[in-house]
Amino acid sequence: MVMPTVNLGDVSHAIQLALAPVFLLTGIAGILNVMAGRLARIIDRGRHLAEHPVAPDAVHAATVRVEHRSLEQRRHLASAAITACTLSALLVCMVIAALFVEVLLQFDLKWLVGLLFTGSTLALVAGLAYFLREVHLATRTVRFSLSDATAGHERPK
Repeated sequence: MVMPTVNLGDVSHAIQLALAPVFLLTGIAGILNVMAGRLARIIDRGRHLAEHPVAPDAVHAATVRVEHRSLEQRRHLASAAITACTLSALLVCMVIAALFVEVLLQFDLKWLVGLLFTGSTLALVAGLAYFLREVHLATRTVRFSLSDATAGHERPK
C-alpha cells in the first residue's frame, strides 16, 4: 500500500483552517462556564430549601413549594443547555479532527466537515435557547419588593 505524501504547506493550511473552530471552541467553553455556575447556584438553593424545615405557616410553605418547583424547572433547563453546548463543543472538535484527516490522508471530507459544523451550530443554538429560557424563568419567578429591600435597614436621620 502506497501512502500519499503529505506536503508541509497542506498541514499549515489545515492548521489555519482549524484556527477559527478553535476560537469557537473557546467561546463555547466560556458559555459552559457561565451555565455551570448558574446550575451550581440553582442546586445550592435547592439544597438550602431541602435542608431547612418549612415553618408551619401555610403561606410560607406554599411559597417554598412554588420556589422548589421553579428551581426544578430551572435545573432541568440549565442541564439541557449544558448538554447541548457540550455536544456543540464535541462536534467542533470533530470538525478540527476531520480537517486534519482530510489533509493527512488526502480524503475529500468537505461534506463531513460541513455536516459536523452545521450540527455544532444547531446544538449551540439549542443550548443558548435553553439557557435563555432558564434566565427568563429565573427573572419571572424572583420578585423583590421595596419592603424586602429595606427590611432591617433604617434610614439615616
